Amino acid sequence: MQGKTIRIGTRGSPLALAQAHEVRRRLMAAHGLPEEAIEISIIKVIGDQILDRPLAEVGGKGLFTKEIEDALLNGDIDLAVHSMKDMQTVLPGGLAVGAVLAREDVRDAFISLKYKSLTEVPAGATVGTSSLRRQAQLKHIRPDLNVVGFRGNVQTRLRKLEELVADATFLACAGLNRLGLKDRITCPIEIADMLPAVAQGAIGIEIRGGHAETAALLAPLNDEPTAIAVTAERAFLARLEGSCRTPIAGYARLDEGRLCFRGQVLSTDGVQSLETEIAGDPADAAAIGLTAAETLLAGGAARIMQASS
Repeated sequence: MQGKTIRIGTRGSPLALAQAHEVRRRLMAAHGLPEEAIEISIIKVIGDQILDRPLAEVGGKGLFTKEIEDALLNGDIDLAVHSMKDMQTVLPGGLAVGAVLAREDVRDAFISLKYKSLTEVPAGATVGTSSLRRQAQLKHIRPDLNVVGFRGNVQTRLRKLEELVADATFLACAGLNRLGLKDRITCPIEIADMLPAVAQGAIGIEIRGGHAETAALLAPLNDEPTAIAVTAERAFLARLEGSCRTPIAGYARLDEGRLCFRGQVLSTDGVQSLETEIAGDPADAAAIGLTAAETLLAGGAARIMQASS
């Protein structure tokens, strides 16, 4: 790809653009490229255009990636930059994950203009979130709250707090950090209290499969510990056939040479919750995720997911 403009495809939200610019900066640093050698192309995706109803009513994770992946397959772009939690567990034929950047803070952020922590929020208060996972987890740990859904990008959801649409909300710490909005985090929620979405905090770079030159270009950007962890998490999600309609959480981390994984499936009303933990050799990341999923399925996760769909 020497001497050729590298074209990066991305959504047009402020966070998506911040992630695309991060990839461009890393490519420039890794290969000594000037900024003009890497072009960022904004592609409209259907998920950003549907704001009047929950995404669970419309479809799955492809809502935020399909149009970008089509552009990649058509050769209109060379790389696609995604939040990995938006990516389908089975990619379209002809595409592959070329690199995964080092993961940001995986925790969810509690944000409120009124209260310093979730424990301070009084019974009956309204908490807004667009995530079915967060809604279910919140209903499970605080069934006394009024949980409502609202859509929009990070800035839109922060503005809804100012407009008193809700007393509190949750966003990913990673996104707020990347946008320079760390100061808007009232209190991070520890993973022990709220397990994150699969691949939360990770940026994935998608390429056309079998394109050795592009793969070599991205090799210096790949963070192996993050890639291993995300492999386990995505295998877990794939086995459960999770989508935007099912509250599923999963997180893997390397600890003294072992890969430790924790997974959770909830009913949409938060009443039922199944969890499992497993550890093993990082080389067996996908198998660890699959085993965790099988454990939950044996414990009744299929029944919970069927009731949620």
